[in-house]
Amino acid sequence: MSKYPLLERIDSPADLRRFERKDLNPLADELRAFLIESVSRTGGHLSSNLGTVELSIALHYVFNTPEDRIVWDVGHQTYGHKILTGRRQAMAGLRQFGGISGFPRRNESPYDTFGTAHSSTSISAALGMAVAARQEGVARQSIAVIGDGAMSAGMAFEALNNAGVIDADLLVILNDNEMSISPPVGALTNILARLLSGRTFNAARRAGEKVLRVAPSMLEFAKRVEEHVKGMITPGTLFEEFGFNYIGPIDGHDLDTLIPTLQNLKNLHGPLFLHVVTCKGQGYKLAEADPVLYHGVSKFDYTAGIQSAGKNAGKPTYTQVFSDWLCDMAAVDKHLVGITPAMGEGSGLVRFAQEFPERYFDVGIAEQHALTFAAGMACEGVKPVVAIYSTFLQRAYDQLIHDIALQNLPVMLAIDRGGLVGADGATHHGAFDLSYLLCIPNMLIMAPADENECRKMFSTAYYHDGPSAVRYPRGAGMGVTPEPGLTTLPIGRGEIRRQGSRIALLAFGSMLAPALSAGEELNASVANMRFVKPLDQALILELARSHDLIVTLEENAVIGGAGSEVARVLEEAGLAKPLLRLGLPDVFIDHGDQNQLMEAVGLSAQKIVERIKAR
Repeated sequence: MSKYPLLERIDSPADLRRFERKDLNPLADELRAFLIESVSRTGGHLSSNLGTVELSIALHYVFNTPEDRIVWDVGHQTYGHKILTGRRQAMAGLRQFGGISGFPRRNESPYDTFGTAHSSTSISAALGMAVAARQEGVARQSIAVIGDGAMSAGMAFEALNNAGVIDADLLVILNDNEMSISPPVGALTNILARLLSGRTFNAARRAGEKVLRVAPSMLEFAKRVEEHVKGMITPGTLFEEFGFNYIGPIDGHDLDTLIPTLQNLKNLHGPLFLHVVTCKGQGYKLAEADPVLYHGVSKFDYTAGIQSAGKNAGKPTYTQVFSDWLCDMAAVDKHLVGITPAMGEGSGLVRFAQEFPERYFDVGIAEQHALTFAAGMACEGVKPVVAIYSTFLQRAYDQLIHDIALQNLPVMLAIDRGGLVGADGATHHGAFDLSYLLCIPNMLIMAPADENECRKMFSTAYYHDGPSAVRYPRGAGMGVTPEPGLTTLPIGRGEIRRQGSRIALLAFGSMLAPALSAGEELNASVANMRFVKPLDQALILELARSHDLIVTLEENAVIGGAGSEVARVLEEAGLAKPLLRLGLPDVFIDHGDQNQLMEAVGLSAQKIVERIKAR
């Protein structure tokens, strides 16, 4: 007998919509159990997906997807959506090389109406879809599902502001899974939601507006009375001011409330805002107790839960190296502050936040604000260290140029996840940072080859009088134990790590390890360049004059990267030396195991040898 008899009857939302209402709660139980079992085998995002089981069912049950458009913000809570839209069996390959993505992708399914993975984009995209439907005269629903964390980003409020002016048929669903906006909800608020979303209430409101329109002052007074009455029992006054009809908060795990409310809202027009409260990890006690631990998981035994013993055993990760350095530096310099845009755990700031809480600033999902906030601090003699993922730094590029570099302010960027990150795929690979940082004046840019060098680079960046960046990869390095102390490196100086002949390999950051392996087979010289800006021009020219071929290696887009700068140095010196630039190709690289990806893009040690021999 099947473990999931109801779930296995669903190959598309059309199948789901044939279910009787009484079968939906048992279906939710099956979907939740399947998610726990499936993700424990593949790894992925767990607690956020357990929190959206009922919401996923309700949306596809009420709306005519894929004709009706659903845009899931961030997208790491869409596993239930994927399962209900024909990808149940494909979950066995989730986030694996050649398998389905952990995020919505337009080329993966017609039900994935918009590709997401970075936060706070859903309202803008869904609004664009709603306006396009209106322009084309097509009757369809446009729905944005956004979390309360994503609502902290300015882009979400820009979209809300625009939506109220456009007056399009848009439904925004706030998935509030941290109780950060409202107190716990109960029967009273569920009843109110049904009343406020129902036809009777809205018909009465429209009729009242029509009558009172002849007396504008009375109409304005009536609207204010309505807003304040609703404001006393719901937290929706802010969204009403944006021009939305606010409904909620309601229990996001109660299908008997969710479905009637969505059915009511389906018949309304204009900007609508539904506030649902959910629990991360719902239905799996271990994830409910520690949703952060179970947010992104590796393979684990779901009956026993994640075992902390042995996690990251052996070599420390680069993130751990940063965490230790930050606390050590903060202990000797009271001016240091740590800033993160909602990535305290991922960026290694938990210990710092515990030991120096008054100097720890989590600004929410607001990368632009984080950088300008840091710039303001730097103006006043404070020493800000911004811990940020490479892929998220892209969102604050103007602030980096205009507010930090242009004013030559001493803001240090600790850029985690540089290069290929693995299972999160194209949206999270740090593939472009060297390219977009290199062209900015005043920047000091470093890429460590090992853990000890990384620690020294942090100190070098911190003491630098100007903007600086240390760009390091996800996971562990070569296994070099960091030395204690806060020593620095001479700026702009690389080093020879292997002396060979004819071929010189110039390795940047993480590429030193494969370069040394390739160097052994090729009897090539290998340089650990260390600095991406300023480059060690003397070392480059020395190697160019004594070798027949120069090969640059970087885990960054080959276009506009470190290799391009080496080419410029050679050209300006008048050296017409053969140069082979190896880096990430001009494509968006898919998800998969990091080693598999490095092999696929030709940056494994063996592939490097083959590409050089084939030249």
